[in-house]
Amino acid sequence: MASNSKKLGVGALTALVVGSMVGGGIFSIPQNTAASAGVGATALAWLITGIGMLALAFVFLSLALRQPQLDSGIYAYARASFGPFTGFSSAWGYWFMAVLGNVGYYVLLFSTLGHYWPVFGDGNTRTAVACASVMLWDTHALVLRGVREAARINQVTTVAKLVPLLLFVLLVALAFQPPVFGADVWGRANPALGGVLEQVRGMMLVTVWVFIGVEGASVYSAHAVRRVDVGRATLAGFLFVLALLVAVSLLSMGVMAQPELAALKNPSMAHVLERAVGPWGGVLISVGLFVSLSGALLSWLMLSAETLYSAARDGSAPAWLARENAHGAPAASLWLTSGSVQLFLLVTLVSESTYLSLVNLGTAMILLPYTWAAGHALNVALRGEGYARHEGGHQRRDAAIAVLALLYALWLVYAGGIKYLLLGSLLYAPGALLYAWARREHGRAVFSPREWVGFGLLVLAAGVAALGLRGGWLSL
Repeated sequence: MASNSKKLGVGALTALVVGSMVGGGIFSIPQNTAASAGVGATALAWLITGIGMLALAFVFLSLALRQPQLDSGIYAYARASFGPFTGFSSAWGYWFMAVLGNVGYYVLLFSTLGHYWPVFGDGNTRTAVACASVMLWDTHALVLRGVREAARINQVTTVAKLVPLLLFVLLVALAFQPPVFGADVWGRANPALGGVLEQVRGMMLVTVWVFIGVEGASVYSAHAVRRVDVGRATLAGFLFVLALLVAVSLLSMGVMAQPELAALKNPSMAHVLERAVGPWGGVLISVGLFVSLSGALLSWLMLSAETLYSAARDGSAPAWLARENAHGAPAASLWLTSGSVQLFLLVTLVSESTYLSLVNLGTAMILLPYTWAAGHALNVALRGEGYARHEGGHQRRDAAIAVLALLYALWLVYAGGIKYLLLGSLLYAPGALLYAWARREHGRAVFSPREWVGFGLLVLAAGVAALGLRGGWLSL
């Protein structure tokens, strides 16, 4: 157990939550939301997402207090209630989401630079991938220096990235035009958007993506000075980011009409601020994006490596993934993570993957881990685990919140659609090989009878997805 001098306080944990959530997504949110919805549906989508993600935030807060023995958050929760294979699948899905998120952030970063230097194109040219690779391995070297050192740097970048975002909110609020905002509230002038429900559903994956990271503090709960700080950091980080996202999204619709916003290239915040204050506004946001993504890439590399490390430490992943270096960093899982990010960066040269396509696929990978975490919270509340006799009221409240979080997670699975379930299954399936490796290491049967059924369904879905990609009726 590390000494308190090497552990993370509430400030560092909050910065990790905010730094994980505020990455590149917020800089593209004006275009991403306008592409799917008008003003009214956008507001409804943020309301649903806010309530749902708040419920999930309270789930992580409650579990941090009621089950302090479960470190590593989202992975440990799935394992505790649904068994080792589900736990590992949660870790694998979370890890894969982080890998895709990192790749998406690199694409977004260099597509922004492509606005000024055409050699970077849309972020997936050879020059862009080469420069992204240099940044990746520099970040890798930084994380190898240890969790606390990386967390300190993350605190600095988190503060730095918030300055241009808060300036954006202020300046766009001053340029806000009520007639523009209220011209077509429900998007009826654009039939392609569909009805209100369709618009809200279309926004779901985008709005969830920008909140991924709310569990960041729980992933690092083993490194917290005090367990209560995990919950405080989660709630404080979430509420701040929610307010920031809603402001950026809705205020932009008072500067440019929905069709204009939908047609923008990303990062769309740069174009909105340029419309509001002139060319220097675009430069300000571009600089802010660079700082923000630098911090987010650090946060997500830390989180993804920690997830596989925790699974290996508990025996659900091969033992070699639990190896640490002299600084206490999860070196083996970090090398696997960075290597995978590098591989997918090379894939973008062939597939020409865009930021939004990577976002949607990455979001699909996190939906099941969130569902399992909410299910575990409900299980804990119903059983009364970690509750004193006089805490019946707290128990009932936490059960109600867990039900709400579970319903929200299931709604997200529905909103994502069958396409992303199939594509997600194709990425989940290879993880079973690592799980089988770990089980054999410990002389255990790979699957229980119930797990064999789940594995069979996973393989079936992955097979359908593979046929769909080959036949052309399924694509990213």
